[in-house]
Amino acid sequence: MKQFSNEKSFTLVELLVSIFIIILLSGIIFANYRQSGRQFALQRAANKLAQDIRRAQQMAMSAKECPIAICGGPPAETPPRYGIEISTANPYYYFLYADRNDNGKFEPTGGKPDKKIEEITLKEGIKISQLFCGVSSKLDIWITFKSPDPMTEIRNPGECPSFGKIVLINTNNQTKAIEVNIVGLIEVK
Repeated sequence: MKQFSNEKSFTLVELLVSIFIIILLSGIIFANYRQSGRQFALQRAANKLAQDIRRAQQMAMSAKECPIAICGGPPAETPPRYGIEISTANPYYYFLYADRNDNGKFEPTGGKPDKKIEEITLKEGIKISQLFCGVSSKLDIWITFKSPDPMTEIRNPGECPSFGKIVLINTNNQTKAIEVNIVGLIEVK
């Protein structure tokens, strides 16, 4: 027959309290991990938008030919401007375009219609929240770059005097802003 010794050991209550503390700490860490993941996704989306604006700028400065599959031809055509359209009416995507009629905004109809080059969809949980032309809020803006002079134009149904601002928001209501000024400087704030 076995006898129990009086050695120290954990009681059931001590064991349950320890498990509860571990579960509580794990829950707190997991909640912060998900929130920081959303913040990271917002930062990535803002950087991607800034990169796509820079890509339109680079396409204009290098006088890149518009692909024949998009703009037609042959011969291949170099549009006067490349740009990006951003709209709160379509808050989950934006697009790059060839501004073939050289008016600084996207017009897909007319004598020489502008052509979409690429449509970029924002990551799930991220959307375009607000657009500003200077300090006034707008529904949509066009940012175009013209070659050979490094000319940047920010337009909407009215002109932008000095800068355009795009605000992205995530599901936690955290925001990131991308500013583009008329000199062509692009900043994520």
